[in-house]
Amino acid sequence: MMAMTKHMADDVLEHLDTNREEMHWFLKNLVSFESPSKSPESQIAILDFLQEELKELDFYTLRIPGKRTGGYLYARPRAREKGKPLQLLIGHCDTVWEINTLSKMPIRKGKKKMKGPGVYDMKAGLTQLIFALKAIRDKGLAMSLTPIVLINSDEEIGSVESRSAIERLAKISDRAYIMEPPLGLTGKLKTARKGLGRFTIKVKGRAAHAGLDIQKGANAIVELSHQVQKLYAMNNLKKGITVNVGMIQGGVSPNVVAAESSAVVDVRVLDQRSGQSITKSIYSLKPTLADVELIVEGGMGRPPMERTKENQMLWKLAKSKGALLGLNLEQATAGGASDGNTTSLYTATLDGLGTTGDGAHAEHEFVFLNELPTRTALLTLLILAESVKGKKAEYGS
Repeated sequence: MMAMTKHMADDVLEHLDTNREEMHWFLKNLVSFESPSKSPESQIAILDFLQEELKELDFYTLRIPGKRTGGYLYARPRAREKGKPLQLLIGHCDTVWEINTLSKMPIRKGKKKMKGPGVYDMKAGLTQLIFALKAIRDKGLAMSLTPIVLINSDEEIGSVESRSAIERLAKISDRAYIMEPPLGLTGKLKTARKGLGRFTIKVKGRAAHAGLDIQKGANAIVELSHQVQKLYAMNNLKKGITVNVGMIQGGVSPNVVAAESSAVVDVRVLDQRSGQSITKSIYSLKPTLADVELIVEGGMGRPPMERTKENQMLWKLAKSKGALLGLNLEQATAGGASDGNTTSLYTATLDGLGTTGDGAHAEHEFVFLNELPTRTALLTLLILAESVKGKKAEYGS
């Protein structure tokens, strides 16, 4: 059985390697579509392009427009066996880069790397998704699970409009593969992610003339400074809890006792229990000064992606398939969130299946071109694999 699987892995990798130039062209094309999250009209061209590619693979496609975003693209094979288990493949086509970034950060293809805005996060992952499905079609390989695809255009801003669709699809799928880039230059797969919360602390004080009646005022900025210290005291690095006050504003003039101030707080946690605990602590904050009002808003947005038993089974499957390709894969925890945080609540999830590189959201963003066929082959083998449900003996407990 292992020899047959090894032969399949070699055959898939060889097929993809012979198509590497086409993959490079495809990836370069995707990067050339500038598609910032907050520019819905910019999403049309890249979603059109991806939709046509999926149609060419004989997938039924459906475009769901967004109200404030570019919406999302859903696809599934036209010919499918009813009742067959499903596997969810998720990618996003939006980037953090504004329109005209290419004029100062052009696409550069060298012998080893391709650079450009969004190439690593995560247009390489989208390239892999398409070419893994092409490889399966070209080689006439049979899948035990039907692949369903969702490509959204709002992941970088929290997947606010696409999250409900992701939840619905995750609930009916045996597993989810997330095409975000792997972690670090060694390409570690992401088997855990921190949950993300946003809170706003507002203080209402009382204005007064800073020179004539300072004692009659209640300074909202001073109160907020006390609250910032309380918030920072909530950090617990051993438990993976981070609390960061990232934005502050308040006051109207140096000669006026500030009547209002506010702070925006970023919270990251490794598990839902920590998220509940830190939320309770933040909402329990009390004013330090007299005559001020404290208002707390917000909460945990994306839940943490935890190392559940189901997720670890999927990781062990990936490690075994990677070994067939000569990859010594490692797992890691990511500080940022993705759509994997959502799918992990409902089904076995593996994240970071994109191509190794570096520079997400940074000007040196790139991918290693020699990794593109190999990581696509890994995805192909994972799509072809049987369900991990009920496979404890094969994939470990």
